[in-house]
Amino acid sequence: MNEQRARRPGGRSARVGAQVHQAVTELISERGYGNFTVGEVAARAGVADSSIYRRWGGLEALLSDVALNRLNARSPMPDTGSLAGDLRTYAAQVAREITGPDGPAVLHLAVALSATGQQGAQARDALREERSGQLQSMLDRARERGEPAPDALTVLDHVLAPMYIRVLFGMGPLTPEYVEGLVDRLL
Repeated sequence: MNEQRARRPGGRSARVGAQVHQAVTELISERGYGNFTVGEVAARAGVADSSIYRRWGGLEALLSDVALNRLNARSPMPDTGSLAGDLRTYAAQVAREITGPDGPAVLHLAVALSATGQQGAQARDALREERSGQLQSMLDRARERGEPAPDALTVLDHVLAPMYIRVLFGMGPLTPEYVEGLVDRLL
């Protein structure tokens, strides 16, 4: 019988994926975007080049996957009982992740990918849609409680974008006071 194996969450595949993602993030931190090859990623991750090509098809697809996964997966939507509390908690989480050890490298990668053609534009759009969807769930919950709430794009413009710009251009730290001030001005 020729039965196909079902992929299990976790296991070797997840471990290889995590190793490859970490290798990409380290190489971007050390060398910047576009200054390494699939072979160097594979060597750093301890996997064969063919594993990367088989799973991602090439460097651009891998870089897109890393950017999307790193920026999307880290900020769960808080539920504090109020929009102000939710936004403050979420903004603080985003600030921590984009200023953490991998944060600036991943933001630079996302920006670089957005200018690399259709695949990069798709990665950019997917990131924006994911962040907007996350925010929309928080805003919908606030409206259900009877609170006035801005739209998701307004939150992106007034809270997330200034933090991203500060990190991308090295314009000073994202102190708790700065992050809370962004939320306060929005509300």
